[in-house]
Amino acid sequence: MRTTTRRGARLGVLATAAVLVLSACGGGSIDEQTKANEEQAADSGGECGELNMAVNPWVGYEASAYVVGTVAQEQLGCTVNYKELKEDVSWQGFGTGEVDVVIEDWGHPDLEKKFFADQGDGSAEDFGPQGNVGIIGWFVPPWLAEEHPDILEWSNLNKYAKEFATSESDGKGQFLGADPSYVQFDEAIVNNLDLDFKVVYSGSEAASIEAFRKAEENKEWVIGYWYEPQYFNAEVPMQRVSLPAYEDGCQDDPQKVACDYPETELKKIVGTDWAASDSTAVNLVKNFEWTNDDQNVVAGYIAADGMSPEDAASKWIEENQDKVDAWLQQ
Repeated sequence: MRTTTRRGARLGVLATAAVLVLSACGGGSIDEQTKANEEQAADSGGECGELNMAVNPWVGYEASAYVVGTVAQEQLGCTVNYKELKEDVSWQGFGTGEVDVVIEDWGHPDLEKKFFADQGDGSAEDFGPQGNVGIIGWFVPPWLAEEHPDILEWSNLNKYAKEFATSESDGKGQFLGADPSYVQFDEAIVNNLDLDFKVVYSGSEAASIEAFRKAEENKEWVIGYWYEPQYFNAEVPMQRVSLPAYEDGCQDDPQKVACDYPETELKKIVGTDWAASDSTAVNLVKNFEWTNDDQNVVAGYIAADGMSPEDAASKWIEENQDKVDAWLQQ
């Protein structure tokens, strides 16, 4: 449970932005800017207090969470608590104050019905887009698409099903699912399109990446759930299989889904009580937007270069202070 703290006035954010602009013009260092921000916020009565940031289990989300959290901590003086949680568990924390922010939501109509004011208990609200566009789909490694280009049409998958068979797929082709907690309809798609495949879950993003990397290196037959933004696509440009086109309503009944995934404008979900508070982090989260390319850079620092999330975030922030300044505006 969050410890109750006094939340300062939003005026501190305006003062923070002004100091950042002046510091940038004067060529001051990031440390000087941070100190000035904190001093100005203190002088004006601004206070951040605690920021409870959910961290869902994929590296792109981690990149977004730590960039926002690092700005909040270093430039607004927040106490940031990172909480590693699955998506649905994160939403349950809004009502108790355990979670303030889900920084990257891929679309959960079921959770909106439970937690948004117009349908549920009102403990959560949509805080707008965070800039990333999510693309989920079925993908194969590049070598496979090059040697068998017709495999990129779902109607041709059954003729190749035996090639994808593994010891876990019960004589059918294996479709590599991801972390079971992700937004996904693959079992329904397989069943409703009469595909001779069985979904076998990798269990994590890291396991899926390793399977796709190995498949490309060794020319192994792998098809699976994949997505963008994703830093790994720069290393192995995964090729998307065309499923029946997405249409409004085709995913309303999870058991009857027989269509592709839509492109999704990813958004921020926050706790209603926290959003109504005077924390100086509220405007930061509301203003936060970046691109798929931005996220992929930070995710690459973490997953490919082995940097800690904190160091990866700090490196990106130092190189993109102009974007950070925009987030700090009133």
